[in-house]
Amino acid sequence: MAVESTRMLTVGEVARRSGVAVSALHFYEAKGLIASTRTAGNQRRYPALVLRTLAIIKVAQRTGIPLEEIRQAFSRYPPNSKLTAAQWGEMSSAWREDLNARIRTLEALRDSLDNCIGCGCLSLEECPLRNPEDVLGKQGTGGRILENKTQ
Repeated sequence: MAVESTRMLTVGEVARRSGVAVSALHFYEAKGLIASTRTAGNQRRYPALVLRTLAIIKVAQRTGIPLEEIRQAFSRYPPNSKLTAAQWGEMSSAWREDLNARIRTLEALRDSLDNCIGCGCLSLEECPLRNPEDVLGKQGTGGRILENKTQ
């Protein structure tokens, strides 16, 4: 276990093992999400634990969590630290309600795609029935019916 936490990887090894482009690794490092050390020849070296951090970043981004929120979540811990189960629980629970809200919105959108979502477009045959004279447009922008379902 101690060997894995002290093993150092080149930027190329990290890119290959994580599936993250070298340019993205540099970007994440500039944003403070990951950290490297430098060799005497000024080459970056990352601890093997960075692979876990990168996996979390990739999954979080794939679910739509903004990079700034990811950075804020990681900023509570030292760079390249091995998160405990409790720390991971804190981090993931902070994202849970936001993800649940997105799920509700996506479900409402899925269930409304065949009908009017209240966008005010007046282009569907149902709009004169559901949104006569664009009354929903007076309530605000966007999909008013859909937004009301998700709130």
